[in-house]
Amino acid sequence: MDFADLKKKESRLMWPLIIAIAGLMVIGVAFVYSASEANESLASLPFYRQRYFMQLVWYILGIASAFAICLVSYHTIVRWSYLIYWVMIGLLFFVLIFGVKRYGGTRWFDFGFFQFQPSEFAKIAFIIAFANYLSRPIEELKKPKVLWRALGMAFLPFILILKEPDLGSAIVFMPVCLGMMYIADVPTRFLRNLIIVVVAVGGLFIADILFAPPNWQIKLQDYQKRRLLVFFGKDYAPADATSAERKRLQLQQLNDSYNMRQALISVGSGGILGKGWRQGTQTALGYLPRAVAHNDFIFSVIAEESGFVGGIIVVALYGVILFSGITIASKAGDRLGKLIAIGVVVLIFSHVFINIGMNIRVVPVTGIPLPLVSYGGSSVICFLVAAGLLQNIYQNRRT
Repeated sequence: MDFADLKKKESRLMWPLIIAIAGLMVIGVAFVYSASEANESLASLPFYRQRYFMQLVWYILGIASAFAICLVSYHTIVRWSYLIYWVMIGLLFFVLIFGVKRYGGTRWFDFGFFQFQPSEFAKIAFIIAFANYLSRPIEELKKPKVLWRALGMAFLPFILILKEPDLGSAIVFMPVCLGMMYIADVPTRFLRNLIIVVVAVGGLFIADILFAPPNWQIKLQDYQKRRLLVFFGKDYAPADATSAERKRLQLQQLNDSYNMRQALISVGSGGILGKGWRQGTQTALGYLPRAVAHNDFIFSVIAEESGFVGGIIVVALYGVILFSGITIASKAGDRLGKLIAIGVVVLIFSHVFINIGMNIRVVPVTGIPLPLVSYGGSSVICFLVAAGLLQNIYQNRRT
């Protein structure tokens, strides 16, 4: 093999993407270990039941899945996209009936050794099927019937996931849908009207929760409503509340805002360089709740122990992944590959923005993982599969 052949072979790998993913996985294992070891009940378990060890197992399974995806062209995968989409819709329906309830939601199938969360894989299934649907001739995308069917494809998993309830996972379907429709050259007027409707409905929804009388409010899970009230600083107690009732509700509001306050303290107390790995007092002393420190609030653990520098490194690694995804989309050999790549980029960006945002009180607290860093089998495998799709598109860019 001469130098030219070697260079051609090496060019089939998107190295910045691979290196950034590897960096995030190292950070994920290190800080899942740090957060878990602070929990005495977890630290006493055998090593093969420790969360950091299971995270390594999920990484291995995810890498194997990504490698398998890269063995065939994404065109072959897309041939099965509608079947995969409807299988995932079926799983989203059945999890509402047969799933286990944890943390106020019915989102998982319990297989004993593995908790399978179909909503994570539904995101990938939707991106592949939606890209397939939108890759039709641009003239067809100007037909109202085609556009309404496209919205129906996004609306169906959105509603089923919202019923679990999992507001965070449901919300990410909106930017993914809009981003892919924009890249597909859907008429600007249709997209503009759609964005106006979404913003208006969102504004009315928030106004209804914050200001409407109780009998007129949209029915949400009680904890979801309280999270919104905490984020917007709205008093739990109504104007006509008695002194005893007001005191009780103020105490409940203080308890409900506990996670958000402790996450902010963790981030702020890290300073520039942090307190050192496994030296975070917020985590070690349990002020940052141990039930969520290793998943939803893993960024707070990282910021406390590695400081502003560590947080910037994490954000920079995600920036490399997003920039690599955009580069892959620009070099894709067809519209189908470009649409899949953009869908994956928007999905990762949405997760990163929401998760880090809730750690620093930019967005309300919602259960959504930090890609490849938060603990969780379904999430880790899902995002490594998404990375495998990006690599697949890159290596087949000339075909």
